[in-house]
Order: sequence, then structure tokens, then C-alpha cells
Amino acid sequence: MPYKVLVVDDSSFFRRRVTDILNKDPNLTVIDVAVNGQDAVEKAVSLKPDVITMDIEMPLLNGIEAVKQIMAKAPTSILMFSSLTHQGANATLEALEAGALDFLPKKFSEIAKTTDDAGSLLRQRVVQLAKTNGLLKRKLAVKAQTSRISQSSTVIKPVVKPVNKFEIQPRSSLRTPKVEATQSESIRSQVVKRSSGKSYQLLAIGTSTGGPIALQKILTQLPQNFPLPIILIQHMPAAFTFAFANRLNTLCNINVKEAEDGDILKPGCAYLAPGGRQMIIDGTPKLAKLKIIEDKSEKIAFKPSVDVSFGSAAKVFGGSVLGVVLTGMGSDGREGARMLKGKGATIWAQDEASCVVYGMPQAVTVAGISVLSLALEDISQSIIKEVDHG
Repeated sequence: MPYKVLVVDDSSFFRRRVTDILNKDPNLTVIDVAVNGQDAVEKAVSLKPDVITMDIEMPLLNGIEAVKQIMAKAPTSILMFSSLTHQGANATLEALEAGALDFLPKKFSEIAKTTDDAGSLLRQRVVQLAKTNGLLKRKLAVKAQTSRISQSSTVIKPVVKPVNKFEIQPRSSLRTPKVEATQSESIRSQVVKRSSGKSYQLLAIGTSTGGPIALQKILTQLPQNFPLPIILIQHMPAAFTFAFANRLNTLCNINVKEAEDGDILKPGCAYLAPGGRQMIIDGTPKLAKLKIIEDKSEKIAFKPSVDVSFGSAAKVFGGSVLGVVLTGMGSDGREGARMLKGKGATIWAQDEASCVVYGMPQAVTVAGISVLSLALEDISQSIIKEVDHG
């Protein structure tokens, strides 16, 4: 049975265009359209689509508010259409924070070189989000049921001594009654309980679909005195990375900036690869700096590419790198992670249950490159423990 899609836009031309593109895939069928955010909320509740494509600027109720209401009333995988402007970037990031899972530029000429390629990419993204939708609803259902059981249970709360907010706290001995065994629960036992004792000089993180929220969750939990420089490679258009870096910088204790050519890598600072270009590490471990280069090659699909940045990190830092591959479509990062591992670096991957799209982490896991699969909520504390040798 085809996945059901609801197309939301106040432009009749754009609604028809998206509908025609999606209906070319036998695995997809557009079951209805909505002309504004309020219409979208009502139809999401009544029609229960697998995926919703959503415009941001609409009358009555804009896309951001519509996403919030849909995620509260009828959680659904949502793909946002955005303009590639600073304002559009900030609005899209707000929509992702509200619960949308992915986004694409609204101008199809900015998605790919040809209309056919743009249509193919849109269909691919929607199918992938449709596959994610069932997992999304199951996770939310388990979370809600667990919450109800927890609220109805009476427990005596132990007295807890105040701790530093960056200190890794032990798991409570009071467990919530088990509702449903999930892969996430089985993998949670892999959370780092004791550091390997290895010394690191760099933390490298690569991600794509679902990455903005995953990065925000991890980076906001790192302390201001985090001992390593961090490089971040997120598949994102050029117009978005500056706004995304600024947004992270306002939320985090560490410094976050869009990487610039010539930046010297400093502890406690995260450098986000600029969209549309490649970020390469140059120099020596004691004086490493970033080179931001234009990339006209058609052999490398992603700009920025996790493979390119990870590969350069392997050449400069060798085995003194902790590499983490997060949620994302495809396999970018696998070959760069392989190069890092070949030098003795440590590679971790996000687990399937907490990914929006289990593509990039799966690639390094199946290839036997990663040594650990971690739930998103455990990654930051595991990083702190590993690099601080706790």
C-alpha cells in the first residue's frame, strides 16, 4: 500500500507541482492538500497521513505553529519547504525544533541541477520519512504510556546531593515499569560507564537528516571547559550554516561558529562546516587550522562532506580522534571513518532507535568501523566521560 502524503501550501501552483512529482512514485500517493496551517492541522488529525510536506509562510496559521499543533495532536513525519535566506533559515530551524524532521529548499532549482533530479530527491526524502513515521509514532506511544505509568506510581524519592551540572550522574535505581522492549532499551546498556583511558586531541561529528536537533541535544550538554576542539559536518545549504551556528552558539556553553578559512582549532570551540564548501584540517596536532575550499567536483555528492573532513582529520591527528556519526541518509562518513579507524581513532555511531534516518550510522556499524552504538540521549555524557577519563 502506498504511503499517504498531505501537501500543505497556500500556493495552488506549488501544491499541484508537489502533488504531480510525488504521485510519480508508486510508493507514494497524495491523499489531500491543505491551503494553510489550520487546514493542515485538521487534516492531519482526520486523515492520519504518513508524511506531510509543509510550507512555512501561510495565512491563518504559519508552518511553525502548524508543526507544533500537529506534533501535539497527531504526530507525523513532516518535511518543511524553506526559502534559502537568513530569515528562511531561522524559521526552518524553529520548525525542526518544533518537531519537523527534514527540510528542502522551496525553489527546486536550488535542490538539484535538473527538474528530474530535484523531483527524484524529493520523492526519496518523502519515502524515507514515511518509513520513519511508524517508528516515530511507536516511540511517542511508548513514551506516553511510560509517562502515564510513572505518574500513577507512588515512589519515595531519595535525597540527592547537589552536583555540578556538568558532572555525569548515575542512573537512578528506581526504574520505570517496563512497557515495551525496544532496540533502544537493549542498546542503552552500551552507554560509556568507564573511560577507555585513551588520549584525544579532536572530537569530530558528522550528520545529515535529523542532525540539527541531534547536534543541539549533544552540544548543549557539553561544559564550557570541554577539553577538545570540535568539528561539525552537517549536510546543509550554504544559506543555513551561518544561522545554525549562531543559534547553537546562543544555546551552548561552548563556543560554536561557522568555520572560516584559517581558523585555529581551539579547545571548547565547535566549528561548523559551511554549506556548499569543504572543510579540511591542515597543519600539525599542536597547531591545526581549517581550510575552507570550493569544491567543483561531481564525484563528491555532499558539500560539506563528512568523508572529506574525517579524512583530513586522520592525516593530521591520526588516532587521537573521537569520531561520532549521527542520524542521516546515505553513507557519507563511512570512508572517512574507515581512514580514522585505520590510524587508531575511535568511532561511535548513533543507534537505530534514536535516529531520524538510520543510514549514515548504519553504514559505519555494518562495516565494522564503529565500536559502539549509543542512544542520542547518552552520547554527550559518554563523550564527556571518555575524553575526561572518568
